[in-house]
Amino acid sequence: MPKYSYTLTPHRVTHERLKLAELKVDRNAQRTLNMRRAANIAAEWVPEAAGTIVISRRQNGENFIVDGQTRSEGARLAGEIEIDAEVHHNLSEADEATLFLFKNRESTRPSAHDEYRIGLTAKLPLFVDTETVLVAHRLQIGSTSTNSVGAVAGVLRITEKYGPEVFDRTLTVAEEAWGRNDKTWDGMLLSGIGQFLGRHGKEVDDQVLARKITLHGNSYKWIGDVIALSTAGGTQQSGTGGRTAQCYALVVNAWNKGRRGANRINIAA
Repeated sequence: MPKYSYTLTPHRVTHERLKLAELKVDRNAQRTLNMRRAANIAAEWVPEAAGTIVISRRQNGENFIVDGQTRSEGARLAGEIEIDAEVHHNLSEADEATLFLFKNRESTRPSAHDEYRIGLTAKLPLFVDTETVLVAHRLQIGSTSTNSVGAVAGVLRITEKYGPEVFDRTLTVAEEAWGRNDKTWDGMLLSGIGQFLGRHGKEVDDQVLARKITLHGNSYKWIGDVIALSTAGGTQQSGTGGRTAQCYALVVNAWNKGRRGANRINIAA
């Protein structure tokens, strides 16, 4: 089993027809409602093709939408009174959030920020471990700024692939090298440093690494160099993976500068 995986408490499931007016939404376990999409659903509403929404019936008897919030709103706008539902009984709030993520794996995924918030509500270790490191560095997930990181997928990938310790070291090295500003938390820079530490962390002194990164330039220069290299001549990948690889290569070069022989890191390692 992977280190970070979704688990759901065994429980009873029934299929019922429920009144829309009685359905509730827990914002901590749901994506942000897309009213435009709900209006589009209402405009083309066909009851026979509506499908089934997913509901959590809590111990107090209240019905909370787990999946199908936009469809439910579309049904309400179309004048419907009831909707068919798959009802899951006696789930915790964490189970509701986990069930939402399960249900959306193969369909329209929530935004990265919604998935992160819901993952925290579900108390999933990947998200909790990542959040613990962010809080320790006085950071949060949000639009990239001095005190927030926007690259949700990137930071989760570091934690998932290399563990929270490497993510912690990544943030420390980045701040030591470039100070605390929005460009310090750029996703491709964090991903490149994280990959370097994940692969070669046992061979590296983090303070020395930070100094060598600084010598190469500030975070603005690093971003420019990574983009330039990843799009050079239109022959190399310009996506996230390509830019992470180029940043990793630049970090290797920065570390190797002035080193000889066995003290150098092989980029193919």
